[in-house]
Order: sequence, then structure tokens, then C-alpha cells
Amino acid sequence: MTYPPTPPPTGGYPPPRRAADPAQADQQGAPQGYPRQTQPQQQGYPQQHGYPQQTQPQQQGYPQQHGYPQQTQPQQGYPQQQGYSQRQSYPTASRPVAAGPVAAGNRGVPGGPPGSPGAHAAWSGSAVVPQQWARSRGSGSVGTWAALGILGFAALWGMWIVLSNVGTAPAAVGFVAALVPLIAVVAVVMWLDRWEPEPRIMLLLAFLWGAGPSVVIAYFGNTAVAQAIYDATGDPGVASVLGSVISAPVLEELAKGTGVLLIFLLRRSYFDGVVDGIVYAAIVAAGFAFTENILYFGRYIDSLVPVFVQRGVMSPFAHILFTACTGIALGLASRSRSRRSAWWFFPLGLLSAMALHALWNGSASLEALGVQGVSFFLLYAAVQVPLFVAAIMLVVWLRRQESAVIRDRLGEYAAAGWFAPHEVAMVSSLRQRSQARTWAARVGPTAAQAMRTFIKDATSLAYLRQRAVSGRADLRTHATSETDLLGRIKEDRQTFLAAAGVAGAPRA
Repeated sequence: MTYPPTPPPTGGYPPPRRAADPAQADQQGAPQGYPRQTQPQQQGYPQQHGYPQQTQPQQQGYPQQHGYPQQTQPQQGYPQQQGYSQRQSYPTASRPVAAGPVAAGNRGVPGGPPGSPGAHAAWSGSAVVPQQWARSRGSGSVGTWAALGILGFAALWGMWIVLSNVGTAPAAVGFVAALVPLIAVVAVVMWLDRWEPEPRIMLLLAFLWGAGPSVVIAYFGNTAVAQAIYDATGDPGVASVLGSVISAPVLEELAKGTGVLLIFLLRRSYFDGVVDGIVYAAIVAAGFAFTENILYFGRYIDSLVPVFVQRGVMSPFAHILFTACTGIALGLASRSRSRRSAWWFFPLGLLSAMALHALWNGSASLEALGVQGVSFFLLYAAVQVPLFVAAIMLVVWLRRQESAVIRDRLGEYAAAGWFAPHEVAMVSSLRQRSQARTWAARVGPTAAQAMRTFIKDATSLAYLRQRAVSGRADLRTHATSETDLLGRIKEDRQTFLAAAGVAGAPRA
């Protein structure tokens, strides 16, 4: 963030064996489409070498309601409509019997023995949900609120820097103009973060880091470097160009990247992969770009339209693309089994971010650098546009990968009888999630809330097991967390079925 006379652009677990085939289950006397049920046994999770064939309570589904296909008798199952997979019956009612899935390398996961009360509570719906799961992740801690206060003060400091440079009225105009690219960027980030949305309080902290400490560090650091270059050369043009091409990329990306690194280190459980890294990096960068845009729009208010086109239309995602390199690197580190992997992934991502940032600022300073025959717009079309297209392709691919992870991991629980196949299909499809929420909303607010929680808890369960599959689970708490989530999922299901009045649905 330097301020030359002209505005440069901104820059594990092995998969469990399937339960016995449903066709082999004893069907005599059972309702149509359901295996015979026996008294539930107090068992828990899959054994180390596969799931035994057990029986479990019936799991009911959606009722006939609001345009769903007419049925001749109450069917305890989800409707077959608009993308829900057709289901003839639930899988064989087999219930896991060990304290938790086996860890990578066949290491046992600590937990209660088969038949323990805690294991049975998760299935019976009587599990007591611990306080840490009763509230949303990342909210309520003293450290979180302290960080919110500190970063909020830093963001006000950054705004004071803007006001001291451009004045109140131009800053107000710049604030309104800067909201346009900010809204566009946040909308794209929220679209990317739909599978497992990050806690809103953490996104707010990331934004404040970008708008506060990153701005303060960049302002004073770039000013000091530019002054040192001017003192050494006596040429303000040289100081401006070198500050833009060298100092700004290094200091700004270091400041922004440090915020992403702190989230990775202090809230490690929120990093499940590359998508989370991109989301946090993009929000940090959006906070920085927002404050920087206010400054530039306010400073060049007499030529606001061309400056807005350059920064708000041509490059609203510039800072996001730069800092996303750091986020991707930390996302890869989160998938590594080595706890030290971040210390070599982070520098690689940071250097990539600095290089892209320097390339962008350098292309905007070609004339000042004395480069002839190559224009900014030529480099923009030849380099920046392909990079942006590649970033879009990466994001689309990552969203598909998120769907595959959820489908594969929940499929393992479905094989043990914890989910019906159509539930796995619903949770792993954004379209079917929307259909399920619409159905539940028609039933009533209780069912709607239970459906939202069901989807959220099932997604959390999928990522919990994914961490175990990749050898990143904390074996001291994994079995307990898994039991908690399975208990909540069953309660969620019971709640929206009972609210919908499904015949025979158990009451939570």
C-alpha cells in the first residue's frame, strides 16, 4: 500500500465393510420395504475388521406431503421426487459394535467397549450433547471476543489512516464505491463455502485482520521503504515504482498471509483442506482491498470513474488471487499428516503470492519503468485473464471434490446402517439439500430447523471421518466427537419426522 501520484492497480481410516445384503435379511412380518427389526442391542461403532451384521431401530423418512407422490399406506421413507435417489428399502439394519472406526494402520480408537451406555445412547437418541456441540463452532470463547476487540481497534486505526489522507467527505464517497467490489467478492466466497460454511465469527475476524493489521503494516512499512529509496536516489518516481513493484508485494502479502497462518495455527480444526484455505485467504484479502479502495477512490475522487473501472471492475479479485496462493498452501498443509508441514508449505505459498502481486503491479508500471511496446492491457489479456480463468476452474473442481468427500465418507456410515442411501445422496448434493430444506420449511419451523441441523451435522461427520481417513484425527477426542454427532443426527431426523407427523415416527 504505497501512495504514488498515480494509482497503480491492486494489487486413516480404512473403509468399513458393508453390512450384509438387505435381500438376505429376514423380512417376514416386517412392513413393506423394511427388514425385520429386533430389540436394539447396545452396540456402538464399527469393529476393527468390518461391521458385524446387527439389527437397529427403524429409521423413518419424509411423509407424503405437499405434492409428493401419493402412497397407498404410510411409508416411513423419503419421497422419490426431484433428484432424491429411489430407495426400495433401508440397508440391512446392522449397527456398529466397537467404540469407533479403526484408525489408519489398524490402530484402535479410544472409546467405550461394545455395549457401553455411551455407544447405545448415540443410537437411541438419548445421548447428552456436550456443550461444545450445543453451540456453533468458534463462538463464545474469551479469546475469540478478545481477538474481536483487538482487530476491531486495528480496523478503526486503518480507517483513521484513510481519513487522515483524504478527508471525511471523499472517504465517505470512497466507502460507498468500495462496497460494490466487496459485495461481489464476498458473494463468490460464500458460493464457494456452501458445503461446510466456516463460522461467521471466524470470517469476521479474518476480514478485520485484512482491514486492520494488514493495512497498518502495509501503510507504515511501504511509506518507510519509499522514503528510504527516495533518500538514497533523490528521485520520487523511482521511489514510487520500486515501492509498488518490490515493497508492496512483499509487505502486503506477508501481512495478509500472517493472518491466514494465525487462523491455521490457532483454529486448526477449521482447516479441512484447500477450500477452507482459499475462503479465509479471500476474506482477509477482501478486508484489505476494501480499505485500500476507500483510500484510492477518495484520493482520486476527481477521476473516480476510470479509477473505479480499473480497481472495481478490472481487478476486484486481484488481492484475492494473490493471497489465495497462501491459503492454498496452508490448505494442502492441513491435509498432511505432518504437523510441521505448514512451515514449508507457507513460505511456498507466500512467495507465489508475492510473485503474482509483483507481476500485477509491475504490469501497471511499465511506462514508468521505461518498457516500450508492451502495454498494461496486453499483459492483462495475456497473463491476468488466463490466471483468473484457471482460478475459476480450480474452484469448480474443488467444489466437486467436496461433494465426493461427503458422499464417500457418509457412504461408509450408510453401509453400517446409520444413513439411508437417499440421505447420503441428499447431503452430498447442493440441489437436493435445497429440495429437502424446502420440504421441511413447508412442514413448519421446527422441521426446517431440524433439517438444517441434520445437513450440517452430517457434513461435519463426513469431514471428521475424512480427517481420520487421512491420519489427521486426534485419537483422544475422535470417538467422543463421532458419538456426539451421530447422536445429534438421530435427534435431528426424529425431530423433523415427528414435526411432519410421520406415522410411527419416534419422538425426540
